[in-house]
Amino acid sequence: MFTRTLFCAAALLLAGTTQAAIDVTYLMPAPPSSPAFAPWVIAKQKGYYAQQGLNIDFVMAKGGVDVAKQIGAGNAMVGGAIGDTPIVVRANGIPVRDVAVLGAGGVTMIATDGQQNMTSVKDLKGKTVTVLSYSDTTYYALLASLRKAGLSKTDVNVQAAGPAGVWQLFSAGKADAMAGVPDWIVESQAAGKNVKALPQSQVFESMAQSIMASEDAIAQHPEIVGGVVRATLQGMKDIIADPKAAAATFAQAVPAYAGKEAQLEQIFQLYIDNVYAKQAVPGRIDPARLDTVRKFYVSEGIVTREPALDELYTNQFVDSASASK
Repeated sequence: MFTRTLFCAAALLLAGTTQAAIDVTYLMPAPPSSPAFAPWVIAKQKGYYAQQGLNIDFVMAKGGVDVAKQIGAGNAMVGGAIGDTPIVVRANGIPVRDVAVLGAGGVTMIATDGQQNMTSVKDLKGKTVTVLSYSDTTYYALLASLRKAGLSKTDVNVQAAGPAGVWQLFSAGKADAMAGVPDWIVESQAAGKNVKALPQSQVFESMAQSIMASEDAIAQHPEIVGGVVRATLQGMKDIIADPKAAAATFAQAVPAYAGKEAQLEQIFQLYIDNVYAKQAVPGRIDPARLDTVRKFYVSEGIVTREPALDELYTNQFVDSASASK
């Protein structure tokens, strides 16, 4: 039913009837109300998708790999994950690509107990570190960061604690550090934890959050994929330009955060400084960085087959959006 409605709406649009917005299901890897998805939430709240002729509906899946599987199966055209995800799923024949990444930095940060005066990844030796799960991208980024510092996963006690436990155990002093997203650092600080983030230069350069699309959507519905990319990137640009105003917009869209605008602003500033920062062309995927991540996944046995680099991404929508300005 969804596919037939989408086809009819697209046909009307091509025929010149622009009043009817195209219904688009966008799969999220976690609850869409999370501050991690602020670019998307803000883009919808401010009508950026509507300006592209899209009526977008965020639907939660069971993580980024599940998003990719559902997109590959044709259950949706587009969805979100980490830029690393196509490396994992392409090895299993799932036809999806990154069409944009939201930032030049990796989304993984390593936070430590400020009381312990840990200043480098090497200081994690013998410590307990929490992660979301042993199959999450943040865990792989931690392993690579350890290796970069001359350590192995046996040199630390890594605990998979789930999306709440990863920062709650750390905040409660039951772990010495955690590897996770900027949201969890601010959550820990709000809980009274003295948090020190290790320099991002010491953290493995995995990818930022990505927009993924199926091969079929890229080929058959480029106007939809391009519209999603343009609108979402505008949401990210709004955060970079004015995190305080962006926090107010997010709180309007997600009432559970009303009164927590200051905390949201802190989260957004971490994303600006560590994830969104230094991306010369907003959304553009760096092939060299993606290749480095791909080689790591193969060397660690995370994937058994090395997918071709040019199967993992396309910058056509980001480049066309940039050229149109």
